[in-house]
Amino acid sequence: MDGDTQLSKFKMWIGGEWVESASGEYFESDNPFLGKPWALIPKGNAQDADRAIRAAHEALTKGPWGKMTATQRGALLRKLGDLIGPESKQLAEVEVRDNGKLFAEMSAQTAYMAQWYYYFGGLADKIEGSVIPIDKPDTFNYTRQEPIGVVVAIIPWNSPLLLTAWKLAPALAAGCTVVIKPSEFTSASTLEFMKLIEQAGFPPGVVNVVTGFGAEVGGPLVEHPLTNKVAFTGSDRTGAMIYQAAAKGMKRVTMELGGKSPNIVFDDAEIDNAVKGVISGIFAATGQTCIAGSRLLVQKSIHDQFVDKLVALAGTAKMGNPMNADTQVGPVTNPPQFRKILDYLDIAKGEGANPVLGGSKANRPECGDGWFVEPTIFTGVNNRMRIAQEEVFGPVLSVIPFEDEDQAIEIGNDVVFGLAAGVWTQNMRRAFKMAERLQAGTVWVNTYRAVSYLSPFGGYKKSGIGRESGQDMIREYLQTKSVWISLATEVPNPFVLR
Repeated sequence: MDGDTQLSKFKMWIGGEWVESASGEYFESDNPFLGKPWALIPKGNAQDADRAIRAAHEALTKGPWGKMTATQRGALLRKLGDLIGPESKQLAEVEVRDNGKLFAEMSAQTAYMAQWYYYFGGLADKIEGSVIPIDKPDTFNYTRQEPIGVVVAIIPWNSPLLLTAWKLAPALAAGCTVVIKPSEFTSASTLEFMKLIEQAGFPPGVVNVVTGFGAEVGGPLVEHPLTNKVAFTGSDRTGAMIYQAAAKGMKRVTMELGGKSPNIVFDDAEIDNAVKGVISGIFAATGQTCIAGSRLLVQKSIHDQFVDKLVALAGTAKMGNPMNADTQVGPVTNPPQFRKILDYLDIAKGEGANPVLGGSKANRPECGDGWFVEPTIFTGVNNRMRIAQEEVFGPVLSVIPFEDEDQAIEIGNDVVFGLAAGVWTQNMRRAFKMAERLQAGTVWVNTYRAVSYLSPFGGYKKSGIGRESGQDMIREYLQTKSVWISLATEVPNPFVLR
């Protein structure tokens, strides 16, 4: 990569070629820590979207990809996993420049994402149909699991490469072809990753990347008649728009959307561990994560003690350059999100919430000209406030007291979202009952913010449709075909349903 004094220029990856946009135009990608551009990204349009979809369709229907065995596809995925390891730190550096998250976290993510390609590479030739003991005489009936077709994967700006892996690995294992549309705020790392796709030897058109803005690229990709499925991660508002557009073409969707997750601390919890867990849930990744534990529900009997410990520890968080090993809170990724968070701070104060920590833009010298928000904790919050109901997607925590398990469940479930929840208790009966009653796709007990390629991830309610990771994920990219073979020597009455 070029130095910060000269903007790095990237190209799109379509049909196995590095190409400029049809218009030849570029847009700037900003470094959130420096608050200034560092890269030039191709500004795609509907023509580029059409070219990518057609390349993916041709790769599926006419190219070598559709003729490969599942074992061969799996071998390519595992080879890709092998290529990731040596390049993971360099990929992480690109992500940090683009989204401002900590290098410590991004480098761990880029290294860990190889496991998705290994896992689904191994699963590729374990996809099986079934022979059905059908109730018709002289008839053999079996099922086939076939790729759903061309997949459009729309990736958010907070963890681009990891969330790409969550979609790309199972889609390729299933035999689909993919067009990736990264966020306009963080396209560079996805384009950089395509060098590994090229090196691994995937046939042309199997994986494509079109960069640009939602209306100009995302819409045409979703609405294209050759698109068979859309896999999206992002806000519930954008997800609803994509869902509506996909429905017009009867396209399949999986969606991982927003969250307003409760992190629930009972009075029998290991307090110091729970404090760390709450901080991890909201201030790690600068709160820019769908699973953020943005609502702290703490039992009234320990409310003041817990908040004091929480404020004391959170107040020591070191802000600054995300590339530094000792930085704990980095910048907000982009100016619109920065302004949104600051607006919510004003909204919370206007509703009567009390900022016991932070509550403003960060003006520390170590933050330079970047888009930093002070880690913020609000007390005096009730669950009807906007700050408790709407996704802020930043380092902003609402503290809400509760009396007992029933009230914790009532408050915890009283939102339109249901992505995740945390429970801190030493009572295992309580842990199991809370996990059962909470309306969330993931419930963590005495931990928070843990994910794995082995375990399904997704949301209840407005937090999404379908699941990512785990064995069932591959079926999101497959369709079932039933095959009937008659063994009869004579065709029965043709006017009667068999």
